[in-house]
Amino acid sequence: MNLYKRGLVVGKFCPLHQGHELLIQRAQDASEELLVVSYTKPEFPGLEAARRERWLRAQFPQALIVVLDDARLAALCAARGVPARTLPHNDDDGDVHRHFMGWLCWTLLDLPVDAVFSSEDYGPSFAQVLQQHYAQGAVAHVSVDPARTLVPVSGTLVRQDPQAHSAFLSPIVRADFVMRVCVLGGESSGKTTLTQALARHFETEWVAEYGRELWEGQDGVLAYDDLLKIGREQLRREAQALLAARRWLFCDTSPMTTYFYCVEMFGRAEQELAQLAEHRYDLVLLCAPDFPFIQDGTRRDEDFRARQHAWYQAELARRGIAFVEVSGPVDDRVRQVAQLLAARHPT
Repeated sequence: MNLYKRGLVVGKFCPLHQGHELLIQRAQDASEELLVVSYTKPEFPGLEAARRERWLRAQFPQALIVVLDDARLAALCAARGVPARTLPHNDDDGDVHRHFMGWLCWTLLDLPVDAVFSSEDYGPSFAQVLQQHYAQGAVAHVSVDPARTLVPVSGTLVRQDPQAHSAFLSPIVRADFVMRVCVLGGESSGKTTLTQALARHFETEWVAEYGRELWEGQDGVLAYDDLLKIGREQLRREAQALLAARRWLFCDTSPMTTYFYCVEMFGRAEQELAQLAEHRYDLVLLCAPDFPFIQDGTRRDEDFRARQHAWYQAELARRGIAFVEVSGPVDDRVRQVAQLLAARHPT
């Protein structure tokens, strides 16, 4: 049985972690309807409003989700015909934030609440301030795990190193902190071998080349429409693998490769495939064609490999995509990448 008509949870959710989710779930269980509000000023890099809203809506689809930045607040004020104002700063006095929430719930949103749920010491005073704005009755405060015994983590700790505290993040949140590394290379340049070796070295996931899988499944025959299918499926598999990856996800090829083969084979490509080829990665590796060319019955020839490598170099430069060329035996390549990742993202 719900104890409250409408509950309220407010937080930065930068990022949303399982302590937040415990709080929101408890509030949802105790309320007929739940309002969840998120704002922070200034924003934390990589934790913008749209991302936080996506997390909250995915995890709590039945709740009323309001995620604000100054632009969103101004648009909401304009839509409701309410004089515009800006979000309080994170460093403002607590009462400034509490009165802002009272104004937001009653004046702007017209969503009165009769309970506020929090894990903070200021919870009771927050309820008192909200009650001043609420002419129809009392506002209760419900405390949830204030000692952080059920979920011993804080947003500050997670922000410092999301991967070190990934056990406290739901898969959809954790996936946004995984760095995606794309491995490109011409035929017989060792990219699949390197991708697998990197996944083993870093104890994480890798994404295989779907185009080769489909080509083999269709006895070496690909139709024009198959290429768009390959591009879509490659990215779908990437998104799925992100949910299980740890810190890094290594991707054997990208839709840019699919676009190359589509133009090479058919002289044209669908606009959607061209757009998929713009898909960006946190790091792009290009395998040098310094392995002896091995003809496994599926490849063209060494001249084609050289031409494909040159195309990657030119195309990546044209698109303004930085890349690192790796060379030598696979163990040397793994060491090169490990040093590179350690320098860019020390753990």
